[in-house]
Amino acid sequence: MPASTAPVTLDRREGPFGEVVLRERGDDFEIIANGCFLMDTSDGRSERLLIDAALAALPDGRTAPAVLIGGLGVGFSLVRAAEEERWGRIVVVEREQAIIDWHRQGPLDRISGPALADPRTEIVHTDLVAHLRTTTERYDALCLDIDNGPDWTVTEDNGSLYSATGLAACKERLTPGGVLAVWSAQPSSAFEQAMRNAGFSAVRTEEVAVARGVPDVVHLAMRTG
Repeated sequence: MPASTAPVTLDRREGPFGEVVLRERGDDFEIIANGCFLMDTSDGRSERLLIDAALAALPDGRTAPAVLIGGLGVGFSLVRAAEEERWGRIVVVEREQAIIDWHRQGPLDRISGPALADPRTEIVHTDLVAHLRTTTERYDALCLDIDNGPDWTVTEDNGSLYSATGLAACKERLTPGGVLAVWSAQPSSAFEQAMRNAGFSAVRTEEVAVARGVPDVVHLAMRTG
């Protein structure tokens, strides 16, 4: 994709959490939230790693594990989950109606259409932080990608997800042996320690090299007991 390619705005919405914009740049799509670049369709390796690493970290012998994906984004994580027959229920929590619409009736359908049609897939239109604190559902894996990372949140309210109370809510929503996987645009040793302090075990970070700058990462941890 030429660096000089100018983006074209396809849709712009004002929602309860601010402005979200879908742009097309050459052959790729971009999602911008409150003026902050969230993600695009130019690569997707780290979004797929989010799903693959969580599945690989689950204890052997777990049948049809249920996964909650926090953030629909451009759909790469959902598509990866739907491609894997071992997953059972696939729940995607997305707070922006605009993003859901772009996938269901808009241009992002070309990416996520088959995954959305998968009978295992369920889209829940709500705020992830609120959902984790109010639902009684439990999952074998939480794969969260709603910010640029624990140290770079899209909205101020999201910060509570990475706090002690937010991590406690994540832990409560996991089955014993369940895996928490959190995407980030940069490593965070402070977040690793926060997961340990919250009682998670097997805390580690997997990296995906990028063309320039620090690598994208997936922070992983397990609920024991």
